Amino acid sequence: MGQSQMFAKPAVLVVEDEPLLRMMAVDLVEDAGFEALEAANADEAIKILECRSDIRVIFTDIDMPGSMDGLLLAAAVRDRWPPIQIILTSGHVHISEVELPLGGLFFSKPYDHLQVTRALQTMAAGATH
Repeated sequence: MGQSQMFAKPAVLVVEDEPLLRMMAVDLVEDAGFEALEAANADEAIKILECRSDIRVIFTDIDMPGSMDGLLLAAAVRDRWPPIQIILTSGHVHISEVELPLGGLFFSKPYDHLQVTRALQTMAAGATH
């Protein structure tokens, strides 16, 4: 059992309210060599984060319905789970570096899959728990 733990893929939590975009993001994450977890909104994401200690990166949309948008989710993650790396994305909003959580990245939609893949790999390699 210890060996399967050592070779487990790093986990990335994809948070996207649009099902088709979420599926595409999950495919990107899996193609990059990660285990993809899915949440349709910030509330679902928080529940998953509370149950899983192996999540290295959260890849979240900014524009989401519910109690929190992606920026508030990112702030909550930075506060409660500081080692988790954060990537924010949006097709409607552009944010400045000042608005990003410490160490976070932003990609406008449609994003370049190669750039996101590189960011995921770099962030996951640097994340520690």
